[in-house]
Parts: sequence; C-alpha cells; structure tokens
Amino acid sequence: MVGVVDDDNSVRKGLSRLLRSAGYDVTTFASGEECLAGVGSAEFGCLVVDVHLGGMSGFELLQKLHESTARIPIVFITGHEESVTREALRAAGSPPCLRKPFDANSLLTLIQTSLESV
Repeated sequence: MVGVVDDDNSVRKGLSRLLRSAGYDVTTFASGEECLAGVGSAEFGCLVVDVHLGGMSGFELLQKLHESTARIPIVFITGHEESVTREALRAAGSPPCLRKPFDANSLLTLIQTSLESV
C-alpha cells in the first residue's frame, strides 16, 4: 500500500489516479495528523509526502513516524526549491525528493525503489 499525504485535494486525487493506474493500492491523507492516525490501521510500504503541509510539515511527520518506530520509506514532493528545504532533507537523512511539477515515471521509479528497500 502507498500513502499519499498532501493538503491539496487535486494533487491527492491526481497522485491517487496515477498510482492506481500503476497497480498500487493507495490511501490518501489531507494532513500529517490524519496520516499518523491512519498509519497504524494499514500496512504501508511507502508514503509520498508533501514537504509543506498545512499544520504539521512533512519533516515533522517523518520525525513523528520515527518516534513511533514506524520506519516507512518516504518520497517527499515539494513545490518549493529552497535552501531550508534542502538542509532539512539532509538533516532527515536525504530521503528522495521531487520538485513539483515532476515526471510521473520519476515518482514511480522512486516508489518502486523505496518498496524494494523495505
């Protein structure tokens, strides 16, 4: 199962359609808080997480998941290429990150790589 965490409904719907067409089971979340509440109820192989969510950021979500011992691979997506974002990615162990808009095949490749690493 792949989880998509993005506060933009159109992005969630688009990514859900893309991933389902590639054969993945998908669950979407509108916030990091919603994701944390749902992670325990399903087996996720990978999460696609927007860096800049309303409320809890994608990086805060990653930290909360690690604190709960949930080691789900994350592929970050962002519409902002900022030095602060790059620095936070390095501090988080350099998880993969794609800048919006991104190529669908690039995302699918990162997800497949993440699923194989589990």
